[in-house]
Amino acid sequence: MISMIAAIGKNNELGKDNSLIWHIPNDMKFFKNTTINHTVVMGYNTYKSLPAPLKDRHMIVISKNHNIDEIEIIKDPQEIVDKYLDNNIEIFIIGGASLYNYFLDYAKNLYLTEIDDTCIEADAFFPTFDKNMWQDNILEEDTYKDIKYKIHKYTKK
Repeated sequence: MISMIAAIGKNNELGKDNSLIWHIPNDMKFFKNTTINHTVVMGYNTYKSLPAPLKDRHMIVISKNHNIDEIEIIKDPQEIVDKYLDNNIEIFIIGGASLYNYFLDYAKNLYLTEIDDTCIEADAFFPTFDKNMWQDNILEEDTYKDIKYKIHKYTKK
């Protein structure tokens, strides 16, 4: 089963200069708790943006041109679809924007932290999607440094 996890602004902003825009501790904790002991799939730039490999997760990097010691590399994202789409094991797409675009139609769950803020300098965006096609379950609602946010789990209807 393919799921996606991300934190996005009001205009679906994901990042700027290959970095996260917002650093909300509860969102980071939610990401860790949700993805721990699972497979996480990312593009090479997302991998490069990490301060260190993600502990207690099987990491897959999709890249045609790179090899990374001790990290599984897959050249074609279709391999992920073929292996996991009809599998009961949940894997997580964790970025970047092009992979979110690629996997959106295959995803069963979207774990989205929707942040009530914008960033005009953003250069990476989560794809727009029809929320009527998804069952919305709000998992958490809070404020951090005057910024309201909600953590949603959208499940494809």
